[in-house]
Amino acid sequence: MKFIDSSIHQGQRAILCNALKDKGLAGPVVLNAMNKIPRHWFLESGFHQHAYQDKAFPIAADQTISHPSTVAWQSELLEVEPGMKVLEIGTGSGYQAAVLCELGVKLFTIERQKELFDFSKGMLDTLGYRAEMKYGDGFKGMPVFAPFDRIIVTCGAPYVPKALLGQLVPGGIMIIPVGEGSQKMVRIKKKADGTFVQKVLGDAAFVPMLKDRE
Repeated sequence: MKFIDSSIHQGQRAILCNALKDKGLAGPVVLNAMNKIPRHWFLESGFHQHAYQDKAFPIAADQTISHPSTVAWQSELLEVEPGMKVLEIGTGSGYQAAVLCELGVKLFTIERQKELFDFSKGMLDTLGYRAEMKYGDGFKGMPVFAPFDRIIVTCGAPYVPKALLGQLVPGGIMIIPVGEGSQKMVRIKKKADGTFVQKVLGDAAFVPMLKDRE
């Protein structure tokens, strides 16, 4: 596969990011990061024309690459700063992971589908991003590397996993879509005393979060 990022791709990407700006989904820091990532590389070459439309798209293992608007929204809600330790549950294609890496975080990411794990690892390597990647069960998190400043879940969780709550630092934030079937995007903040404050932010639609490995 040849990795080409032409002026046409760059123009389409700029138009997409301007549209996301107009929707008020994210600020300039997140959108500038997204504008640097060639999203078409994460799709099969025959579908590159879909890469800069605001829609999800099927990828391997019956999964999807999220809407750009969803990536922008979740990334903005996460309130990351460079150098933060961020745990991502559901690497998928690696696109959200690439955006987080471009934002300057220390990324730890888990994927349970081996085909996607291999693909996303190759994509992040190609882009020159470094992340601690794990093939395994997202419900368990990465206790060896915990605690994390931020946790982002990019699949629909039937409930909020206690293991993930336990891996947040005091003051840490988790962004997670919760629900079976229809989901709600939930922001969870861990207080200094170890308790949690939850806020429902709106509707969400993700593929289900699955236990164990493929």
